[in-house]
Amino acid sequence: MTTTTDSRLTAGVAVPESFVERYVEVYKHLHANPELSAQEFQTAEYIEAHLAGLGIDSFRCGRTGVVGILRNGEGPVIGFRADTDGLPIAEQTGLDYASAATGALPDGATVPVMHGCGHDTHIAAALALAALLSERVELWAGTLVIIFQPGEETAYGARAMIDDGLWDRAPKPEVVLAQHVMPLSEGKLLIRGGHMASLADSWKVTVHGRQAHGSQPEKSIDPIVAAAAMVMRLQTIVSRELPPTTPAVVTVGTFHAGLKENIIPESAEFSLNVRTPDEETRAAVLEAIRRIISAEAAASRAPEPVIEELNNFPRCFNDPASAARVAQAFRADFGAEALVEAPLGMGSEDAGWLSDAIGVPGVFWAFGAFEPGLFEDGASPAGNHSPFFAPDARAAVVGGTGAALSGVLAYLGRN
Repeated sequence: MTTTTDSRLTAGVAVPESFVERYVEVYKHLHANPELSAQEFQTAEYIEAHLAGLGIDSFRCGRTGVVGILRNGEGPVIGFRADTDGLPIAEQTGLDYASAATGALPDGATVPVMHGCGHDTHIAAALALAALLSERVELWAGTLVIIFQPGEETAYGARAMIDDGLWDRAPKPEVVLAQHVMPLSEGKLLIRGGHMASLADSWKVTVHGRQAHGSQPEKSIDPIVAAAAMVMRLQTIVSRELPPTTPAVVTVGTFHAGLKENIIPESAEFSLNVRTPDEETRAAVLEAIRRIISAEAAASRAPEPVIEELNNFPRCFNDPASAARVAQAFRADFGAEALVEAPLGMGSEDAGWLSDAIGVPGVFWAFGAFEPGLFEDGASPAGNHSPFFAPDARAAVVGGTGAALSGVLAYLGRN
């Protein structure tokens, strides 16, 4: 395989520009054809076909997940995860490969779909990694399990793959690696030991009351008033029940009640999302939410509300020694200046389940894929989950593949 420094992935590995161009086209195809969580059927077929074309064995897991296994002699077993689902967002980037796709939500509603969190970059980088390691066998030795995981956005996919026997069907790794594109300048990487993302919980709350005419409120138990009191009181948990140094977020994202202005309805419904940094804080916040909801219902003479747990995200914890090993590889391959520091964000990830399920370390990092000029004078490009989220296609392929290769070779590289 001839090389050119114009397409350098790491300090020691470069590829022809044609290789980069090939996976830029893969990325653009994926970006234009996103699918919602747990509905990634065409995406899974595309991944399977691509792996087959590389001569890599794979199997379906978790219905729309795909697992590829690369073997190259004796050596460690490493897992590498790339998530595959899109989001219900109407894309507004104006790109010539922008998504015009639609999908159906669980309630049957048709919605636009966009790769608004960059999972298309993760798939493209993982496929490019598979291609490179298949061709450059002199670089590494051992076994790489590449996990193309569905349903990250709904905390469905990692658990679904585990429940479907992932680690009974694939070689068990000694570490599971994962990465995510973020609004960072191309060539920049974010990694640290300890927590890399927040735990998250989403609930739906149904508040029941007694329906009556709007002119006769005394005959009602007004669920709107009760639910509104709950929403307002929930905002005191972070400010009054947690230490000021503890990061946490309680967000009420939806509120629905009633059909007509002169009818006090029978029920009201709202949904909330909670982000916490650790299990202790999670337990405290969730207990406070239940207490407030119950107490406000009692204050309104309303029945006990019904709480439905929609989803929850586990910890995304970087084993310190393993994170240090990958970070050292990054410094060697990209220079110390490539690593950036940032405080713990409130975003969440389900990749931690993949490693925690078998008691092995996990390492998760972020990479940048945006033009440096977008960060001048304190500015920042549109972030994940924005309809304007648009990583640079070439930077996504080169940066994502390079970071993945560096992390994997930290374990599988020939010394």
